[in-house]
Amino acid sequence: MYKKRFSNKRRVAPVSKSGNFRYARRPQKVAYINPTRFVNKALITEETEHFVPEHKFSEFAVSDSLKRNVIAKGYKDPTPIQDRTIPYILNGRDVVGIANTGTGKTAAFLVPLIDKVLKKSEEQVLIIVPTRELALQIDQELKDFTKGMRLASVCVVGGAPIGPQLRALRLKNNFVIGTPGRLKDLIKRKSIKLSQFATLVLDEADRMLDMGFINDIRFVVAGMPTLRHTLFFSATISGEIESLISEFLKEPIRISVKTGDTAKNVEQDVIRIARGKIKLDVLNDLLNQKEFIKVLVFGRTKYGVQKLSQILAKRGLKTESIHGNRSHSQRQRALKRFKNNEVQILVATDVAARGLDIDDISHVINYDLPTTYEDYVHRIGRTGRGSKRGKALTFIE
Repeated sequence: MYKKRFSNKRRVAPVSKSGNFRYARRPQKVAYINPTRFVNKALITEETEHFVPEHKFSEFAVSDSLKRNVIAKGYKDPTPIQDRTIPYILNGRDVVGIANTGTGKTAAFLVPLIDKVLKKSEEQVLIIVPTRELALQIDQELKDFTKGMRLASVCVVGGAPIGPQLRALRLKNNFVIGTPGRLKDLIKRKSIKLSQFATLVLDEADRMLDMGFINDIRFVVAGMPTLRHTLFFSATISGEIESLISEFLKEPIRISVKTGDTAKNVEQDVIRIARGKIKLDVLNDLLNQKEFIKVLVFGRTKYGVQKLSQILAKRGLKTESIHGNRSHSQRQRALKRFKNNEVQILVATDVAARGLDIDDISHVINYDLPTTYEDYVHRIGRTGRGSKRGKALTFIE
């Protein structure tokens, strides 16, 4: 019965009661995923891998003033991504860094690039990131590292007034940190001259790809010098990411310090739908349990997600949905209500949920099986973020 879920057909409308779907003729390719890959019992006490760095920050070949600022910020022993990448960046190599979020990627590229600018004052660095919050975070860390130095930076992001950014760009800035859309706008206004930037950083490249920024990034990169120093950081590697690496970098050094595909603090299990049981009723019973505080439910189709959300609402549950048929304002409103705990449940398709960063999601439920294991990893990564624990449940028929 389980294998029927992987029939090469597309669900278009639910039938009554069962919560299952009838099919249209257009095929949808779905890979077989062994259900055991959806099970991973989280440990109560996690062991942290013992890492012994090859360097100390005081030993890196950077200027003494930079070392003092770095150490003053509390940096002593580098994290794995810092320990492995900084020497190569200092040597001018293109680097692909693969590491989980929160592993110190920002300092891994800022420290060697600040030193580069200190040694060559005309050097200009462009840093592209997916979100305003990350851009501001990088800019603040840059300011901390360059305290007392005559280096300037500007942060250019969407959602903020463009006037102050235009004025700041009239001055010389060694570092420009921005989001793809705002950068493209400023380039078209000729406020940013890409020919002057010989160093490029693409941070959280996978998330930028998920959020649909790829054309904006290509526009920016196309205007930069062919001979440039490029650094590329990502938490995941996919076929599309590999294609970008080939397109943007030249003979890069690859450094991966990922701890695993799925977070250790996400407990994963399956919910097997027994013969005679109704899938929708099983979901309803779960969502009414008190520990299901903030739940992200994944469906495969836009129509199925919308219908499931409506059915759950009729059953008295506070729910919203995001999918490709909803307008941008509708999706933002749904996300805001979910973030603010005005609704308990958000039902989403994979595409609509790409790049979601919402705190305190207690559970991820795969109501429909993911198309690929990579999609599964992305889905369950919405819970158990940082040091918090989460639970992921996958329905199997």
